[in-house]
Amino acid sequence: MHLTIELFLVIIVGFVMAWAVGANDVANAMAGTVGSKTLTVRDAVIVAALFEAMGAMLASGQVTNMIRYGIIDIQVFTDQLSVFVIGMLSALMSAATWLLIATYNGWPVSTTHSIIGAVLGFGLVGVGYQHILWGSLLNIAMSWVLTPIVAIMLAYNIFTMVSYIILASNNPLSRAEWLIPVCMALLVLIFSGVTIFQGLTTIGVQLGPGQQYSVVAVAVILTFMIGRRCVCKDLKKAKSSSQEEQLQVVEAKFGILSVMTAASMAYAHGSNDVANAIGPVAAVAQVVYEGALSQGATIPAWVIGLGASGIVLGLVMYGYKIMQTVGTGITQLTPSRGFCAQFSTSVIIVVASGLGYPVSTTQTMVGAILGVGLARGMAALNMKVIKNIFVSWVITLPIGAIFSGIYFLLLWNILT
Repeated sequence: MHLTIELFLVIIVGFVMAWAVGANDVANAMAGTVGSKTLTVRDAVIVAALFEAMGAMLASGQVTNMIRYGIIDIQVFTDQLSVFVIGMLSALMSAATWLLIATYNGWPVSTTHSIIGAVLGFGLVGVGYQHILWGSLLNIAMSWVLTPIVAIMLAYNIFTMVSYIILASNNPLSRAEWLIPVCMALLVLIFSGVTIFQGLTTIGVQLGPGQQYSVVAVAVILTFMIGRRCVCKDLKKAKSSSQEEQLQVVEAKFGILSVMTAASMAYAHGSNDVANAIGPVAAVAQVVYEGALSQGATIPAWVIGLGASGIVLGLVMYGYKIMQTVGTGITQLTPSRGFCAQFSTSVIIVVASGLGYPVSTTQTMVGAILGVGLARGMAALNMKVIKNIFVSWVITLPIGAIFSGIYFLLLWNILT
């Protein structure tokens, strides 16, 4: 078998898959900010492109390994590497096909469901159900059920807390003077924590535990001090205003937080969902370079770069359609509501990335926006849009599996 040909095909399809992830899934990171009109679509694309690339380059290793090794028992491919290579190519083609169809129609489907279903499909057709790691798949499926539920609960409670402490207060400016800087510091804690503890080793930077904690602590303290100074400076000027005018000033400050959460979420998404595109590419590259499959192999830098560049290009070219569906179609968002939804989502995705679980960013973000909407009452939700989104989730995994099985049979007859 001409492995160089297969690797070339996997690279091409992997880039298309990354493009589809960027066009469909990355938009969820910025949907709340666009929906609340804190950023224009153009500005949101720029912020997302920068932080998605950083997340992909610095913190995507754990989830990529789950896609490579956590669905099918790789020992079965020891003497039949060609089955594995063609299977991974089939999985990429399947997931990319479905994502392109969904993106064209503006459906915010899960790229994670797509690639997991596709790898499962080729495994069932290529090596049989007995070689599927059903326990690992069950854990992944449980995370898919739990993440939107946790997102709904977390966003609901955060928005309720923000409403009680600030928005419903007789003196919202005084409350905002300390709460907004605290929220800024928490965001930097999440962002810097993932980078320092998980990401620096990917680029060869080694820090001791004491140095890691010191860098994170300094970043958090500086953020709080700078945030406090900037927030207080503008809020004090508005203290003589009416309560309605004060709330408008507070919402403007939440706009800053909303941008920060969007950036943090884009980073988290890059660390989790780029694996949907580069996991199969990394696996095939390992076969070509080493002539074998083994867990724990490093991910070549060019593979991560391929995924990062594809994601950014897809977002720039087509991401606006999903931004509009998620950001404006589910419920009306303000900067404070957008912050609550995105903060909840970024926390869940960061934790999942650290644990190596390929969770669905789409599910998590939609769940968080649902939580914010529920805090305002059921009447605030667009149930028709929500129903369509849920239907697209349910059908994604089986469609990915079916497409992958068909592609595998076709490619096997053509390439062998």
